[in-house]
Amino acid sequence: MIIAIYPGSFDPITMGHLDIIERGAHIFDEVVVAVLENPHKNPLFSVEERKLLIEQSVASLSNVKVETFMGLLVDYLRVKGARVVIRGLRAVSDFEFELQNATMNRKLWPPTETFFMPTSTNYSYLSSSIVKEIAKYGGDVSGLVPPPVEEALRKKFNRG
Repeated sequence: MIIAIYPGSFDPITMGHLDIIERGAHIFDEVVVAVLENPHKNPLFSVEERKLLIEQSVASLSNVKVETFMGLLVDYLRVKGARVVIRGLRAVSDFEFELQNATMNRKLWPPTETFFMPTSTNYSYLSSSIVKEIAKYGGDVSGLVPPPVEEALRKKFNRG
């Protein structure tokens, strides 16, 4: 059984993230969406809120689980008995950053393999930061995020 870990902050999860999760779920036996808890960042949503929003968004995918983690990704991989990491790529600049991380992860734990997936073209412009900015100023984020996230953003910014 091949378990793939899709790590990230997912603050919030977007349709681009969901695209990668769905496609990964068709390739690997199990995909674990690993929500990073980083005490040095100040996210819009708590790690518990992010986990719940992702769970609601992937409820129809039977081989996808959502968990939280803290610390080094390679340590989390060992605990899960996994050695595959999924990373989505929107542009060449993403590749440079992700390649550096993949190389370091492999240096820290040689069994680690990183599976790079280009984002579908209809989501190549999308990021959590852009979504938060649009929502903050009352813009329409439908189609950019799953419905549970759209509602959570409205509530977070007191818009309904």
